[in-house]
Amino acid sequence: MIQYLVFLAISTSIFALFALGLNLQWGFTGLINFGHVVFLTLGAYTAVLLSLKGVPLLISAAIGAVVAALLGLLIGFATLRLREDYLAIVTIGVGELIRLIVNNQDLPVGDTWISGAFGIQSYPIPLATLQPNFFLKLVMIGLLTLLAGVTFYWLWRWIRPTSASLGVDSPKRVGKKPEFILRLIVGGLLGLLSAVIYISGVIALYDYDPKAGLMLLSLLVLAIVFWRLEVLVRSPWGRVLKAIREDEEVPKALGKNVFWYKLQSFMLGGAIAGIAGALFAWQLSAIYPDNFQPQLTFDAWIMVILGGSGNNIGTILGAVIYFAYDTLTREFLPRIFTNLSSDQLGAFRIMVIGLILMVLMIWRPQGILGKKEELTLGK
Repeated sequence: MIQYLVFLAISTSIFALFALGLNLQWGFTGLINFGHVVFLTLGAYTAVLLSLKGVPLLISAAIGAVVAALLGLLIGFATLRLREDYLAIVTIGVGELIRLIVNNQDLPVGDTWISGAFGIQSYPIPLATLQPNFFLKLVMIGLLTLLAGVTFYWLWRWIRPTSASLGVDSPKRVGKKPEFILRLIVGGLLGLLSAVIYISGVIALYDYDPKAGLMLLSLLVLAIVFWRLEVLVRSPWGRVLKAIREDEEVPKALGKNVFWYKLQSFMLGGAIAGIAGALFAWQLSAIYPDNFQPQLTFDAWIMVILGGSGNNIGTILGAVIYFAYDTLTREFLPRIFTNLSSDQLGAFRIMVIGLILMVLMIWRPQGILGKKEELTLGK
């Protein structure tokens, strides 16, 4: 059970990171990217191939992020001056193109070349061979405790909003505001989940499991990226991105170089997805071209829409909900619908998540934590 919870924590943190890159591009800048998986693919393969050449793992992951950002630069220069639908078409095409190239070309694995269709196995993974002593275990547990403490502190501050932030004129009316009730429920569930993950992580780190080390690394990377993104989107740079999302003619009239801001956002979102790709490869322990299907892009879109576009916490919440749904349905649906095959169950799970999104778009089109006043649909 503990190993499974650690696995879920790794998966959720990786795809939350992946979706944060998409949220920067779409949620804050309004750039439609239907090929986001291409950045994940480049980050994964670059990190793996470089590590097999002896490049340190963290450096190889950073280079993978740079390569993903450079691809974003190339795509951006070709499409960002055109209409948004061109960007959507080009990104989904480039995503499939890169996957097919990887599938059909030989790759330099170590000192030999092998067919990409065979995949890549037996590559270095962070902390896999680590045999920590008692002191190092305490340090790792301390880092996890710090992350948990920051999470609980942030949740406490977020659950207790001011009357001004909720748009009411009296502190007594805060508790009657639906937004406050929603924050209370979501914050409580996230707090409970964080506590369960923390306890499982402490146990797995003390009885050291390499996957627990990867979990700690994934959570640290997610925390750092989230923190820096929050600083960026609240800065003047982030406010320009929001202005571009709403109506790019306004920042143009104010003398802003809209194309350059779009390009920065697209490249940074791609770099974040590239980092997620390295973590994804390390989690899988063996990568194949079929691990990077277009479905992963639309999984990220589901996470962003569920949580609320233009909200980084909402994106992480969307990833948590998505993987909770995925886990529960994989576990309980076969027991409920015993007469359905595995293919039918898979189709049923996709149908249900589609229905959930339809209901959400009717009931709360801005997503669970999105702000209705920032909703761009229909404008």
